[in-house]
Amino acid sequence: MQYMLLIFDDQRVWGEMSEDERSRLYAEYGVFTNELREAGALVTADQLQPSTTATTVRVRAGERLTTDGPFSETKEQLGGYYLIDVESLDEAIEWAAKIPSARSGTIEVRPVVQVRAEAGAR
Repeated sequence: MQYMLLIFDDQRVWGEMSEDERSRLYAEYGVFTNELREAGALVTADQLQPSTTATTVRVRAGERLTTDGPFSETKEQLGGYYLIDVESLDEAIEWAAKIPSARSGTIEVRPVVQVRAEAGAR
């Protein structure tokens, strides 16, 4: 079963880190990513640009509305994700707890609804 591990962090904390602290954290992410890869659980993973680069799109009454930045103003923003393929929710939670940002942010674990590509093709 595939699970999305969504990584939420406070971007201000990242901005206040020294270059050395950021380098150590990125090294921890490298170790974690390799561990996932070696276990055969990694499907894909990406870090996202800061939320200030986001564009929010909504359609209301048939009109497209765009807004610069994130739609909601929260303390934590989505900063990246891991898509993993594991046997159970318990295993996904175990992996989520190992993500370096779990110590300071929040990791949301969500099962993925897998729709076959052929079903959507017309």
